[in-house]
Amino acid sequence: MQDIGVMALLTIISHFVFIALTFSAFQGLRLDRFFNKQQQNKFKMALVLFSVAIGYTVSSFFLSFLTSLTNMTYLIK
Repeated sequence: MQDIGVMALLTIISHFVFIALTFSAFQGLRLDRFFNKQQQNKFKMALVLFSVAIGYTVSSFFLSFLTSLTNMTYLIK
């Protein structure tokens, strides 16, 4: 039962970390230069949504990979 709680906490932390990394990477590209002042708010919202989508996908891949590695230990035993 405790293992489920640890995995849930790891999942939440992983999602937030990868979303933050993706958002930081997008900000480093400085794409806001290509949009005028009227489009800035829409661009910022799109940036947040893209960051969540990509960060969640990468986090899910990472967690799936981690689970697969854990399950491989049962194969070796």
